[in-house]
Amino acid sequence: MTNQLQTTAKEFDYETFALEAIESNPDLQPSTKHQYKKAINNYLTDKKTNEKRSITDPDALSAYALTVGTSTKSFLKATIAIISKKMTLEAKGSATPENVLAAQAVIYRAEALQSAITVQTHKGTKAHTWLNQAQVKALLTACETRKSGNPEAGIVAQRDRLAIGLLVAAGLRREEAVNLKFSDIQLQPVGDKMRTVLNVTGKGAKDRIIPISDELANAISAWGAVVGGAGYVLRSLGRNKQLGESISAVALYNIVQKRGGMIGKDDLQPHDLRRTFAQLGYEAGISITQISTLLGHANLETTQRYLNLEIDLKATISDFIPFEG
Repeated sequence: MTNQLQTTAKEFDYETFALEAIESNPDLQPSTKHQYKKAINNYLTDKKTNEKRSITDPDALSAYALTVGTSTKSFLKATIAIISKKMTLEAKGSATPENVLAAQAVIYRAEALQSAITVQTHKGTKAHTWLNQAQVKALLTACETRKSGNPEAGIVAQRDRLAIGLLVAAGLRREEAVNLKFSDIQLQPVGDKMRTVLNVTGKGAKDRIIPISDELANAISAWGAVVGGAGYVLRSLGRNKQLGESISAVALYNIVQKRGGMIGKDDLQPHDLRRTFAQLGYEAGISITQISTLLGHANLETTQRYLNLEIDLKATISDFIPFEG
């Protein structure tokens, strides 16, 4: 962008700049980066004419946004926001008395890009899924059979059960689960006992420690004995049940969808299992601040949205406050 302030916009490679802005963003998970790059690449090349669209043309962006679905439009809008922010920061950072007008022009262009795409928001509350204790047990049991009702291959059942366990019994995000390594699993003393914990790196490269149950720890240990106890915990399985070195976020999503469908939850999402982790913890008496810490949330408001809370109109906190009229 520094060069941009000394050359014309036509000469500057905005396409490379855009992709680098996405790739270098520390707050994005790899799967999100993939979606954002896909969104911007689909926009850049007209599939019908094979002509290139300009990434800095607000009118072209607006016109293209009208031809795609809401999901694609949302990804593109988020991508443009990241690119525009980086354009603005670099323009300000490289501004001098000599090029201040050029820097201001870049900033104006960035602002125009951010308002080029409008995504209609849905009114009301988005429907999420929370599983109860019985449904969680049913989901884990579903890993033991195939859709046909026949027994599942032992290694597949063990892998799928652990994959779901990391989401619903440890509250991991999809990317956190697929990136978890055996070296991230440690024992820590708690009084006169030892507790297994997961050292997780979450969004924004923020580290957190998640204590897990002995049952989940035993499942990880048993799986480690199968796969060698080193490298990534979750692995892909080939047609002949041959172990891969890792598993993708998409493959984990498909596991949840498959096993969810087997218990009548056809649209079960990995994030629904993370919400279930929070909800069942809250119902068991774990404080919301502790839940927020375990989930790696930056604030309690985000955690509150995870919880399926219903207001009790028969009794309320206000009844117990000594307010006299």
